[in-house]
Amino acid sequence: MNKAELIAKISDDAGITKTQANEALDSFVDAVTKTLKKGDKVTLVGFGTFTVSKRAARNGRNPQTGEVIKIKARKVARFKAGKELSSKL
Repeated sequence: MNKAELIAKISDDAGITKTQANEALDSFVDAVTKTLKKGDKVTLVGFGTFTVSKRAARNGRNPQTGEVIKIKARKVARFKAGKELSSKL
């Protein structure tokens, strides 16, 4: 499912226009992004939890040359499915 299909589904289920559904979805994504940037987590009971974790610096290899390269440490977004979502899959 892509974003347009999700917007159409939200629009049909909620009885709102696609424009309103798009604004709602964009607002949700922005809120989650801003919260994760602050280092907090977003928990949706029954659905799951969005968190930020730190990935340590490490050495990798360039697959073309075999040369060792350094990969910088960085923060990554993680999602852990909730119990209810996991049981439905």
